[in-house]
Amino acid sequence: MQTTRNIYQQMSDEELGAARAELAARVEAVRARGLKLDMARGKPSPAQVDISRPMLSVLNADSDLFDGAVDCSNYGCFEGIPSARALASSLLGCPADQTLVLGSSSLLIEHDILGMFWRVGTCGHAPWSDYAAAHGGRPVKILCPVPGYDRHFGISADLGIENVPVPMTEEGPDMDEVERLAAADDAVKGIWCVPKYSNPTGVTYTEETVRRLAEMRTAAPDFRILWDNAYCVHDLYDEGDELANIFGLARAAGTEDRVVAFASTSKITFPGAGVAFVGASPAVVAEFSARMKAGLISADKLNQLRHARFLPDVDAVRAHMREHARHLRPRFEAVERKLSAGLAGTGCATWTRPRGGYFVSFDGPAGSAKRVGALCAELGVTLTPAGATFPGGCDPADTNIRIAPSYPDLPDLEAALDVLVLAVRAVAADLAYEERA
Repeated sequence: MQTTRNIYQQMSDEELGAARAELAARVEAVRARGLKLDMARGKPSPAQVDISRPMLSVLNADSDLFDGAVDCSNYGCFEGIPSARALASSLLGCPADQTLVLGSSSLLIEHDILGMFWRVGTCGHAPWSDYAAAHGGRPVKILCPVPGYDRHFGISADLGIENVPVPMTEEGPDMDEVERLAAADDAVKGIWCVPKYSNPTGVTYTEETVRRLAEMRTAAPDFRILWDNAYCVHDLYDEGDELANIFGLARAAGTEDRVVAFASTSKITFPGAGVAFVGASPAVVAEFSARMKAGLISADKLNQLRHARFLPDVDAVRAHMREHARHLRPRFEAVERKLSAGLAGTGCATWTRPRGGYFVSFDGPAGSAKRVGALCAELGVTLTPAGATFPGGCDPADTNIRIAPSYPDLPDLEAALDVLVLAVRAVAADLAYEERA
């Protein structure tokens, strides 16, 4: 969020009037171009999806459909086939026998896990849904680092859980605030985390942050860390960020039941057609398995087998992800180049410079984000809705915009970024004028 005066706030009335007129003319020139560009969501580009096309030929009518002793063409093996659980282990950082390999959506697993906590509780503790009745209507709460992932906030809101924002820092969530809230209130039952290349800031939690999460005192004995490691292998450069293993730290602290980790191959192979994983302590995995078996005999084991043979080990995953990086890196570098050329030194914006993941977090002047989004839409550029990175879509300062550079081709991305820069400058100039009025 901008706190210092930007160039438009520092101009004389005459200078500001001339700047606004020049910006208005540029806006009209762009409007006349009739652009139609989409930078709204972090989808892999078609070229990235094509990287995984060879996987479609891994299985055919003559293929061996066994994974060890498991017949992948029939019922059974609810937990996931052994080779897919080994892949899950390498991505989640916990032993294979503490993983489940399920359908294609980690978000759906998160919804089901949180629903289990809500309906029946966990590890012998009362259902979260009982808390309000037992405490005079006080709602269950979950901590939400902001700016953060809108779909996480939607899952908890769907269950009637109160989302409590906590600020993100360059080291992860503001741990002083997290520790204070978790220790003071037994209604605080958990925290959402995207620990590596966080959505949207791109921040990777430091080892100290991970340690404090594992070791901190919580008033709720059934406090849960929902560890969505969606971008665990999504490095843009050969030297990626290192994330501490929260399972090892939690085991050492005696809090292993606290951690529930998720990942999927949705941005590794085919979005919406990958495999999704959950990892937790033996006790939490066992109780989740027991609940899920009421409605699931086994997930798609042929898809698990296809993935395990296409990505048989960590080296294969890394080689595959280097191909993704080859497509993504120029797009992130274009974001940095365009924003720096158009906004550096103006005092109108700050933005993150992630080394992986799918997003850049952008902050303009206070009160600007919704207006910038609306102006971009008028000029033919669709952005993630302003406020989406905060619970309920409410960014109190109205500054944050999530930039998703992965899907457009490079010329379209550069054109969209030029429009964003122009919109930020035009709105900043108008806000400076309105301050004086």
